Amino acid sequence: MITMTESSRKLTKKDITKLAFRSVFLQSSFNYERMQAGGWLFAMLPFLKKIHGDDKEKLSQSMTDNLEFINTNPTLVGFLMGLVLSLEENNEDRSLIKGLKVALFGPLAGIGDAIFWFTILPIVAGISASFANEGSVLGPIIFLLCYCGVFASRIIWTRLGYNVGVKAIGTLQEHSKAISKSATILGVTVIGALIASYVHINVVSTIAIGGGHSIGIQKDFFDKILPNILPFGYTFLMYFLLKKKNINPTILILFTFVGAIILSFMGIL
Repeated sequence: MITMTESSRKLTKKDITKLAFRSVFLQSSFNYERMQAGGWLFAMLPFLKKIHGDDKEKLSQSMTDNLEFINTNPTLVGFLMGLVLSLEENNEDRSLIKGLKVALFGPLAGIGDAIFWFTILPIVAGISASFANEGSVLGPIIFLLCYCGVFASRIIWTRLGYNVGVKAIGTLQEHSKAISKSATILGVTVIGALIASYVHINVVSTIAIGGGHSIGIQKDFFDKILPNILPFGYTFLMYFLLKKKNINPTILILFTFVGAIILSFMGIL
């Protein structure tokens, strides 16, 4: 079993700290096709180049994998970046790296959003606003210090992710197939939850059944037989057109916009 030693590492503590600061680029190329993928790759690119060196084929494969869909919390993303880089550095199997990335970005998003955006910052903002309302300069100072603290924590999360990856490489190698399969299953589950959360199709049309009564297609038919069947079906239609027919994602996005406008105008949606 091969594990990574201090002497065999290509990345230094300074590199990991730089990665923490470069993680601010996560949402610099946000789009509705791949969400944060462009910013994710841009933040990681200098370190991927350092890891793979002159091996352009491996670098190309790594860049391609890291351009796949990702949507996670900007503060905790350093943990996942550090973990992925530790596996890249040890030349782990690409399917294992991809599986772990897909499996973890969703849970990290939920944890990070709950801790930072919905708990710490709102509470501190309320306290700061109370001070500011009384004319105290402590209000903006407290909030600024808290926000800077949250930002600085990126260094901690990034180093933690990298170190966890380094220490866990032996275990990952030993159980790579099981971990890869489990990560894939969890990743598919996360994507399924994203479909239900992000894709909404509501049919407002009704069917008259006589006697002044009618049945709502959405409420009385789709929702009772199989809730979210329309988002599910439409998502797989897009997947089929992307993967099997190689249709440009931009065309599919435009098709979705135009279709939604037309069907809404017709009173169907």
